[in-house]
Amino acid sequence: MKKILLADSLDKEAVDKLKSTPQFDVTIKTGMDEAELIKTVPGFNAVVVRGATKITRKVIEAASGLEIILRAGIGLDNVDAVAAKEKGIKVANTPAATTISVAEIAFGLMLCAVRQLGRANISMKEHKWEKKALSGTELYGKTLGVIGGGRIGLAVAERALAFGMKVVVYDVIKIETGPDLKQVGLDELLAQSDIITLHIPKQAKPILGREEFLKMKNGVIIVNAARGGVVDEAALLEALNSGKVRAAAMDVFEKEPPVNFALIDHPHVIASPHIGAAAEEGQKRAGMEVVRILQEKLV
Repeated sequence: MKKILLADSLDKEAVDKLKSTPQFDVTIKTGMDEAELIKTVPGFNAVVVRGATKITRKVIEAASGLEIILRAGIGLDNVDAVAAKEKGIKVANTPAATTISVAEIAFGLMLCAVRQLGRANISMKEHKWEKKALSGTELYGKTLGVIGGGRIGLAVAERALAFGMKVVVYDVIKIETGPDLKQVGLDELLAQSDIITLHIPKQAKPILGREEFLKMKNGVIIVNAARGGVVDEAALLEALNSGKVRAAAMDVFEKEPPVNFALIDHPHVIASPHIGAAAEEGQKRAGMEVVRILQEKLV
Protein backbone atom coordinates (compact mmCIF):
# COMPACT_ATOMS: atom_id res chain seq x y z
CA MET A 1 0.00 0.00 0.00
CA LYS A 2 1.44 3.34 -1.10
CA LYS A 3 0.70 6.33 1.12
CA ILE A 4 -0.28 9.50 -0.74
CA LEU A 5 -0.35 12.92 0.97
CA LEU A 6 -2.49 15.59 -0.71
CA ALA A 7 -1.00 18.75 0.79
CA ASP A 8 -3.09 21.07 -1.38
CA SER A 9 -6.63 20.77 -2.69
CA LEU A 10 -7.23 18.72 -5.82
CA ASP A 11 -10.18 18.27 -8.16
CA LYS A 12 -12.83 16.11 -6.46
CA GLU A 13 -13.05 13.58 -9.29
CA ALA A 14 -9.30 13.09 -9.16
CA VAL A 15 -9.38 12.65 -5.38
CA ASP A 16 -12.13 10.06 -5.73
CA LYS A 17 -10.09 8.16 -8.34
CA LEU A 18 -7.03 8.18 -6.09
CA LYS A 19 -9.08 6.93 -3.14
CA SER A 20 -10.59 4.17 -5.26
CA THR A 21 -7.17 2.91 -6.35
CA PRO A 22 -6.69 -0.23 -4.20
CA GLN A 23 -2.93 0.28 -3.91
CA PHE A 24 -3.27 3.82 -2.51
CA ASP A 25 -3.90 5.06 1.02
CA VAL A 26 -4.79 8.74 0.57
CA THR A 27 -4.50 11.41 3.28
CA ILE A 28 -5.73 14.96 2.71
CA LYS A 29 -4.08 17.56 4.91
CA THR A 30 -3.85 21.07 3.52
CA GLY A 31 -2.62 24.44 4.74
CA MET A 32 0.52 23.12 6.43
CA ASP A 33 3.57 25.29 7.03
CA GLU A 34 7.13 23.96 6.93
CA ALA A 35 7.16 22.85 10.59
CA GLU A 36 3.95 20.87 10.25
CA LEU A 37 5.07 19.33 6.96
CA ILE A 38 8.30 18.16 8.60
CA LYS A 39 6.23 16.33 11.21
CA THR A 40 3.74 14.95 8.72
CA VAL A 41 5.74 13.85 5.68
CA PRO A 42 7.71 10.86 7.12
CA GLY A 43 6.21 7.60 5.90
CA PHE A 44 4.48 8.97 2.82
CA ASN A 45 5.49 7.61 -0.59
CA ALA A 46 4.10 10.57 -2.55
CA VAL A 47 3.27 14.20 -1.82
CA VAL A 48 0.97 16.16 -4.11
CA VAL A 49 0.95 19.97 -4.04
CA ARG A 50 -0.37 22.82 -6.13
CA GLY A 51 1.03 26.32 -5.67
CA ALA A 52 0.46 27.04 -2.00
CA THR A 53 2.48 24.40 -0.17
CA LYS A 54 6.26 24.69 -0.27
CA ILE A 55 8.32 21.50 -0.25
CA THR A 56 11.61 22.82 1.08
CA ARG A 57 14.93 21.11 1.65
CA LYS A 58 14.09 20.67 5.33
CA VAL A 59 10.82 18.96 4.44
CA ILE A 60 12.59 16.67 1.97
CA GLU A 61 15.32 15.82 4.47
CA ALA A 62 12.63 14.88 7.01
CA ALA A 63 10.95 12.49 4.56
CA SER A 64 11.42 8.74 4.77
CA GLY A 65 10.26 6.49 1.95
CA LEU A 66 9.25 9.41 -0.24
CA GLU A 67 9.40 8.38 -3.91
CA ILE A 68 7.78 11.27 -5.76
CA ILE A 69 6.78 14.92 -5.25
CA LEU A 70 4.07 15.88 -7.71
CA ARG A 71 2.96 19.42 -8.54
CA ALA A 72 -0.55 19.68 -9.99
CA GLY A 73 0.37 22.65 -12.14
CA ILE A 74 3.01 24.14 -14.38
CA GLY A 75 5.90 25.55 -12.37
CA LEU A 76 8.08 23.85 -9.78
CA ASP A 77 9.32 26.92 -7.91
CA ASN A 78 7.63 25.74 -4.69
CA VAL A 79 9.57 22.47 -4.71
CA ASP A 80 13.30 22.18 -3.95
CA ALA A 81 14.08 19.94 -6.92
CA VAL A 82 17.81 19.94 -6.15
CA ALA A 83 17.27 18.55 -2.64
CA ALA A 84 14.84 15.99 -4.02
CA LYS A 85 17.33 14.80 -6.64
CA GLU A 86 20.01 14.43 -3.97
CA LYS A 87 17.73 12.00 -2.12
CA GLY A 88 16.71 10.16 -5.29
CA ILE A 89 13.14 11.47 -5.13
CA LYS A 90 11.35 12.02 -8.44
CA VAL A 91 9.80 15.43 -9.07
CA ALA A 92 7.01 15.81 -11.64
CA ASN A 93 4.35 18.31 -12.68
CA THR A 94 1.44 18.62 -15.11
CA PRO A 95 2.67 21.30 -17.52
CA ALA A 96 0.05 20.89 -20.24
CA ALA A 97 -3.06 20.62 -18.07
CA THR A 98 -3.71 24.31 -17.47
CA THR A 99 -2.32 25.71 -20.73
CA ILE A 100 -5.71 26.91 -21.98
CA SER A 101 -6.68 28.29 -18.56
CA VAL A 102 -3.58 30.48 -18.31
CA ALA A 103 -3.62 31.50 -21.98
CA GLU A 104 -7.22 32.66 -21.65
CA ILE A 105 -6.60 34.72 -18.50
CA ALA A 106 -3.54 36.31 -20.12
CA PHE A 107 -5.66 37.30 -23.09
CA GLY A 108 -8.44 38.49 -20.80
CA LEU A 109 -5.98 40.67 -18.89
CA MET A 110 -4.77 42.06 -22.19
CA LEU A 111 -8.30 43.03 -23.22
CA CYS A 112 -8.92 44.63 -19.83
CA ALA A 113 -5.73 46.64 -20.10
CA VAL A 114 -6.32 48.07 -23.57
CA ARG A 115 -9.93 49.04 -22.78
CA GLN A 116 -9.45 50.12 -19.12
CA LEU A 117 -12.11 47.65 -17.98
CA GLY A 118 -10.71 47.43 -14.46
CA ARG A 119 -11.03 51.19 -13.92
CA ALA A 120 -14.42 51.19 -15.61
CA ASN A 121 -15.72 48.50 -13.27
CA ILE A 122 -14.48 50.30 -10.14
CA SER A 123 -15.85 53.60 -11.41
CA MET A 124 -19.31 52.16 -12.03
CA LYS A 125 -19.37 50.55 -8.58
CA GLU A 126 -18.61 54.01 -7.18
CA HIS A 127 -21.74 55.20 -9.06
CA LYS A 128 -19.72 57.31 -11.50
CA TRP A 129 -20.21 57.68 -15.25
CA GLU A 130 -16.69 58.43 -16.55
CA LYS A 131 -17.29 57.58 -20.19
CA LYS A 132 -14.98 60.26 -21.63
CA ALA A 133 -12.08 59.33 -19.34
CA LEU A 134 -12.09 55.65 -20.24
CA SER A 135 -11.18 55.49 -23.90
CA GLY A 136 -8.93 52.68 -25.09
CA THR A 137 -7.49 51.01 -28.17
CA GLU A 138 -8.24 47.96 -30.27
CA LEU A 139 -6.09 44.86 -30.34
CA TYR A 140 -6.63 44.54 -34.08
CA GLY A 141 -3.51 45.44 -36.05
CA LYS A 142 -1.31 45.77 -32.97
CA THR A 143 1.94 43.86 -32.53
CA LEU A 144 2.02 41.41 -29.64
CA GLY A 145 5.41 40.43 -28.28
CA VAL A 146 5.36 37.02 -26.60
CA ILE A 147 8.31 36.36 -24.30
CA GLY A 148 8.45 32.57 -24.04
CA GLY A 149 7.43 30.34 -26.93
CA GLY A 150 6.29 27.32 -24.93
CA ARG A 151 2.79 25.84 -24.75
CA ILE A 152 1.16 28.84 -23.09
CA GLY A 153 3.00 31.50 -25.06
CA LEU A 154 2.03 29.88 -28.35
CA ALA A 155 -1.56 29.41 -27.17
CA VAL A 156 -1.72 33.16 -26.48
CA ALA A 157 -0.16 33.82 -29.89
CA GLU A 158 -2.85 31.68 -31.55
CA ARG A 159 -5.59 33.75 -29.90
CA ALA A 160 -3.86 36.99 -30.84
CA LEU A 161 -3.71 35.97 -34.49
CA ALA A 162 -7.45 35.27 -34.39
CA PHE A 163 -7.90 38.89 -33.24
CA GLY A 164 -5.98 40.17 -36.24
CA MET A 165 -2.80 40.98 -34.32
CA LYS A 166 0.77 40.63 -35.54
CA VAL A 167 2.86 38.35 -33.31
CA VAL A 168 6.58 38.19 -32.61
CA VAL A 169 8.03 35.65 -30.19
CA TYR A 170 11.26 35.56 -28.24
CA ASP A 171 12.66 32.32 -26.88
CA VAL A 172 16.15 31.03 -26.16
CA ILE A 173 15.42 27.90 -28.21
CA LYS A 174 14.27 27.60 -31.81
CA ILE A 175 10.50 27.36 -32.18
CA GLU A 176 8.26 26.55 -35.11
CA THR A 177 7.16 29.68 -36.92
CA GLY A 178 4.97 30.48 -39.88
CA PRO A 179 3.87 33.39 -42.05
CA ASP A 180 1.98 34.96 -39.13
CA LEU A 181 4.43 34.10 -36.35
CA LYS A 182 7.99 35.40 -36.34
CA GLN A 183 10.76 34.53 -33.88
CA VAL A 184 12.96 37.51 -33.04
CA GLY A 185 15.63 38.55 -30.58
CA LEU A 186 14.62 40.16 -27.31
CA ASP A 187 15.72 43.67 -28.29
CA GLU A 188 13.77 43.44 -31.55
CA LEU A 189 10.67 42.29 -29.68
CA LEU A 190 10.97 45.17 -27.22
CA ALA A 191 11.28 47.70 -30.02
CA GLN A 192 8.39 46.35 -32.15
CA SER A 193 5.72 45.40 -29.63
CA ASP A 194 2.66 47.41 -28.70
CA ILE A 195 1.82 44.82 -26.04
CA ILE A 196 4.23 42.43 -24.32
CA THR A 197 3.09 39.27 -22.56
CA LEU A 198 5.38 37.00 -20.56
CA HIS A 199 5.22 33.20 -20.46
CA ILE A 200 8.51 32.00 -19.00
CA PRO A 201 9.56 30.20 -15.80
CA LYS A 202 10.89 32.05 -12.80
CA GLN A 203 14.31 33.55 -13.59
CA ALA A 204 17.43 34.26 -11.55
CA LYS A 205 16.78 37.92 -12.32
CA PRO A 206 13.96 39.80 -14.06
CA ILE A 207 13.94 39.58 -17.86
CA LEU A 208 12.28 43.02 -17.95
CA GLY A 209 14.04 45.72 -15.95
CA ARG A 210 14.90 49.40 -16.34
CA GLU A 211 17.16 48.86 -19.38
CA GLU A 212 14.52 46.80 -21.16
CA PHE A 213 11.74 49.34 -20.53
CA LEU A 214 13.90 52.04 -22.17
CA LYS A 215 14.02 49.92 -25.35
CA MET A 216 10.22 49.65 -25.61
CA LYS A 217 7.77 51.81 -27.51
CA ASN A 218 6.20 54.67 -25.61
CA GLY A 219 2.77 53.60 -24.37
CA VAL A 220 3.50 49.87 -24.36
CA ILE A 221 1.27 47.53 -22.35
CA ILE A 222 2.72 44.77 -20.15
CA VAL A 223 0.90 41.53 -19.27
CA ASN A 224 2.33 39.04 -16.78
CA ALA A 225 0.49 35.82 -16.06
CA ALA A 226 3.69 33.79 -15.81
CA ARG A 227 5.67 34.06 -12.57
CA GLY A 228 6.40 36.82 -10.11
CA GLY A 229 9.93 38.15 -10.45
CA VAL A 230 10.21 37.94 -14.24
CA VAL A 231 9.36 41.66 -14.29
CA ASP A 232 11.18 44.14 -12.04
CA GLU A 233 8.16 45.63 -10.26
CA ALA A 234 9.97 48.78 -9.12
CA ALA A 235 11.11 49.45 -12.68
CA LEU A 236 7.60 48.76 -13.99
CA LEU A 237 6.12 51.25 -11.52
CA GLU A 238 8.63 53.89 -12.65
CA ALA A 239 7.74 53.20 -16.28
CA LEU A 240 4.02 53.53 -15.49
CA ASN A 241 4.57 56.80 -13.66
CA SER A 242 6.62 58.22 -16.55
CA GLY A 243 4.05 57.11 -19.14
CA LYS A 244 6.52 54.81 -20.89
CA VAL A 245 4.18 51.95 -20.00
CA ARG A 246 0.54 52.87 -20.61
CA ALA A 247 -0.93 50.01 -18.60
CA ALA A 248 -0.01 46.73 -16.96
CA ALA A 249 -2.07 43.65 -16.19
CA MET A 250 -0.65 41.32 -13.54
CA ASP A 251 -1.72 37.93 -12.20
CA VAL A 252 1.60 37.18 -10.46
CA PHE A 253 3.87 39.13 -8.13
CA GLU A 254 7.35 39.08 -6.61
CA LYS A 255 5.83 38.44 -3.17
CA GLU A 256 2.59 36.49 -2.88
CA PRO A 257 0.51 37.69 -1.19
CA PRO A 258 2.02 41.12 -1.91
CA VAL A 259 3.39 43.16 0.98
CA ASN A 260 3.81 46.37 -1.05
CA PHE A 261 0.71 47.47 -2.96
CA ALA A 262 2.22 50.53 -4.68
CA LEU A 263 2.18 48.81 -8.08
CA ILE A 264 -1.26 47.28 -7.60
CA ASP A 265 -2.69 50.62 -6.47
CA HIS A 266 -1.56 52.36 -9.65
CA PRO A 267 -4.64 53.50 -11.62
CA HIS A 268 -3.35 51.90 -14.82
CA VAL A 269 -2.70 48.46 -13.33
CA ILE A 270 -5.15 45.59 -13.42
CA ALA A 271 -4.36 42.90 -10.87
CA SER A 272 -5.62 39.43 -9.96
CA PRO A 273 -4.37 37.10 -7.19
CA HIS A 274 -2.50 34.42 -9.20
CA ILE A 275 -5.64 32.74 -10.52
CA GLY A 276 -4.39 31.94 -14.02
CA ALA A 277 -4.75 28.18 -13.60
CA ALA A 278 -7.87 28.40 -11.46
CA ALA A 279 -10.38 27.35 -14.10
CA GLU A 280 -12.52 24.28 -13.40
CA GLU A 281 -11.55 22.56 -16.64
CA GLY A 282 -7.83 23.14 -16.16
CA GLN A 283 -7.93 21.91 -12.57
CA LYS A 284 -9.82 18.79 -13.66
CA ARG A 285 -7.19 18.04 -16.31
CA ALA A 286 -4.41 18.64 -13.78
CA GLY A 287 -6.08 16.37 -11.23
CA MET A 288 -6.55 13.53 -13.71
CA GLU A 289 -2.93 13.91 -14.83
CA VAL A 290 -1.87 13.56 -11.18
CA VAL A 291 -3.85 10.31 -10.98
CA ARG A 292 -2.23 9.00 -14.16
CA ILE A 293 1.31 9.82 -13.01
CA LEU A 294 0.87 8.31 -9.55
CA GLN A 295 -0.67 5.12 -10.93
CA GLU A 296 2.13 4.87 -13.49
CA LYS A 297 4.97 5.52 -11.02
CA LEU A 298 3.72 3.78 -7.89
CA VAL A 299 1.41 0.93 -8.91
